[in-house]
Amino acid sequence: MPKPIARSKTRKAVAKRFKITATGKVLRSHAKRRHLLSAKNAKSKRQLARSAVVHKTDVQRIKANLPFA
Repeated sequence: MPKPIARSKTRKAVAKRFKITATGKVLRSHAKRRHLLSAKNAKSKRQLARSAVVHKTDVQRIKANLPFA
């Protein structure tokens, strides 16, 4: 009986932090939006709420850990 091919599993820590769009871009959330929000003004909190595109040098590593996304 032939040995089954090993399938790569999804890294759940990566899956929680990043999202892949339909066109293949990788999105991330901004830092500094977890606590101490009363010291930050509304404009900066609003801008931090939007998702950002991951830099091209990190995209290949992230997609390697998300084989089914």
